[in-house]
Amino acid sequence: MTRFTVNGNPVEYLLDPATPLLWALRDASNLTGTKYGCDDGSCGACTVLIDGQAVRACAITIDRCEGSFVTTIEALSDNRDHPLQQAFIAEDAVQCGYCTPGMIMAAAALLHANKAPADAEIDSAITNICRCGAYPAIRRAIRRAAGNGDGDGGTGG
Repeated sequence: MTRFTVNGNPVEYLLDPATPLLWALRDASNLTGTKYGCDDGSCGACTVLIDGQAVRACAITIDRCEGSFVTTIEALSDNRDHPLQQAFIAEDAVQCGYCTPGMIMAAAALLHANKAPADAEIDSAITNICRCGAYPAIRRAIRRAAGNGDGDGGTGG
């Protein structure tokens, strides 16, 4: 039995302790905003926050989450009105949308740690893969959510 908190609610999983967090969230808790992409932690579609840090949910087992606080995209806001969600829409950073929850969660961890990241810091922190190649718009969205004007961070693009 594994116990931790998911989106502010205590959970107790009666699953094999070696179950990846991704599958506990999706299958046992029906939190399907956390996406399956690669199963080896390389793509970032499954990024969630664990104690405020961006973590690839496919690459961590539930036993390693014992006592932790896990936040998924579902808990970021009730009405999809979180500044990152709004910025992704405003900057047209959502193409197919599959990577978007993981991107937003990674960006949330970045902005929590760094209120005004430079482009190099965004590029270093956001290693999620976007198959549609929306990286320039994603960077603008993160700058917009950080409050850096219209998303161009004063760089014109």
